[in-house]
Amino acid sequence: MKTRYTHGGDEHIYVEIDDEMSLDAFFKSLSMSKAVRDAEIDGVTEICPANASFQVRFDPEVIDPEEMMSRVKKLEAQADQTDKRLNTRIIEIPVFYQDPWTHETLMRFRERHQDPSGTDLDYAARINGYDTAEDFITAHHAQPWFVSMVGFVAGLPFLYQLVEREKQLQVPKYLSPRTDTPKLTVGHGGCFSCIYSVRGAGGYQMFGITPMPIYDPEQKISYLEDFMVFFRPGDIVKWKPVDRAEYDEISAAVEAGTYQPRMAEVEFDLEKFNADMTGTNAKLMEALNDA
Repeated sequence: MKTRYTHGGDEHIYVEIDDEMSLDAFFKSLSMSKAVRDAEIDGVTEICPANASFQVRFDPEVIDPEEMMSRVKKLEAQADQTDKRLNTRIIEIPVFYQDPWTHETLMRFRERHQDPSGTDLDYAARINGYDTAEDFITAHHAQPWFVSMVGFVAGLPFLYQLVEREKQLQVPKYLSPRTDTPKLTVGHGGCFSCIYSVRGAGGYQMFGITPMPIYDPEQKISYLEDFMVFFRPGDIVKWKPVDRAEYDEISAAVEAGTYQPRMAEVEFDLEKFNADMTGTNAKLMEALNDA
């Protein structure tokens, strides 16, 4: 990895760890952004981490841009020596695959899609070498996913599948973005899954919908009373397929204020994961099953 540093006007420094997303790039980005935060550099007003990069905003009246650049660069060596272990949580997210709401929406926008003759799942299955949409759904939920970034839209998580690169599901975005996407749609673009935290425009393929809200600016939902955004970078997600009856049951529990997401505290060790992905994932899911 060759880190690139660029100025963004007079108030920002953009640090790009790698050209493509990887867990190694994510961990280095996380370590460097933490090092900048811990350094408590006078003038820094905001640090924004992303998938394989981060951005620092600062006040040029307090610290000169070149001095700021120099200070950030010096922290790279410190980040390289950081232990690549993360205390985090694994969370079960229910998904109603092939639901009627995303199906109705995707059918309204077929002229913007690569394959207007089928559904988003049909297309995703075919280009990833699966015989049926059901086989693709199994591949989507069988292994856990890593939340590498939260943002773009408030509360929206980007999720990276914890499998070998050659096994990662890859699906391009729509040829032209939709003007509508149902709230809590589980989407996919490139190698990333996401959950649309609010209703709005979007270009990711639509696979299903979750009954579990992940963003509540009013903080009325029971598990979002402490903070309006549910996900944070480093979270691990295990999708759980549910049917319409289970979807309705969870929705009612959310409305009643009794729903609590199933989760467990875990340690994610990047070196152990790279050495044994299957074994690491099995232990993560075992911790969730024991919760």
